[in-house]
Amino acid sequence: MKIQDFCDMEKFNDIMVQWGKATGLATVAVGADGEYISDCINFTDFCIKYTRGNEEGCRRCVKNDQEGEGVYECHAGLMDFGIPLTLPDGTVMGSVIGGQVLPEKPDEQKFRDYARELGIDEDKYIKALRKVSVKTREEIEASAHMLGDVLNMYIHSCYSEATNGRMLEHMTAGIKDAAELIEDINKINSKISGFGGKQKILALNASIEAARAGEAGRGFAVVAQEVQNLASEMSSSAAAINAELTKLTDTIEKISE
Repeated sequence: MKIQDFCDMEKFNDIMVQWGKATGLATVAVGADGEYISDCINFTDFCIKYTRGNEEGCRRCVKNDQEGEGVYECHAGLMDFGIPLTLPDGTVMGSVIGGQVLPEKPDEQKFRDYARELGIDEDKYIKALRKVSVKTREEIEASAHMLGDVLNMYIHSCYSEATNGRMLEHMTAGIKDAAELIEDINKINSKISGFGGKQKILALNASIEAARAGEAGRGFAVVAQEVQNLASEMSSSAAAINAELTKLTDTIEKISE
């Protein structure tokens, strides 16, 4: 199961877009497979064009994305965050990651050294760095956890709605099957009741013939009486089954309502 299976991803993405406008932080949501499931919001050239655009830089970024939890400093010196996206039972379905901001005014020489290490043009790297927002760690943490909480509440709501919908579908199908089964049983029960009536007639005719036979028909009269008793029991049982089926039908109708 994926988040996309039960969430309205347009609304999901809109939450992230509005959060991005309010905070100025970069963010993107990824599924359990690491694939993006939302738009990339407020991504900086420093991160995407230069750091991730470099083979070694990208490798380190991916490692940070996979291992980073909460708010942390990435390999390039920016503050990032990673908040798990979960189902109500705690199953992790992916994460919302982002940040791409500085916790304080940067030491440009430090970033020049890092650019040389990765083989990135220093001047372009610093020019991109100067466009990166500066926010306190407290601001970053508050913003990241707020986004994580809102997205998880939305995911839980969508999951519960989808789960309840499937349960209702199964229950509706079960009610329909039960109603059809009751109808079939009623037909069978009607036949049983009819057999009982016919047995009573046969038993009565047999008793009459036994009486005409006199002493010779005494044994046959006993058998005829037993058949009549069995027919009466069959009719009583059929009536009892019919009464219980009526109760069951009423119960199913109430459940349907």
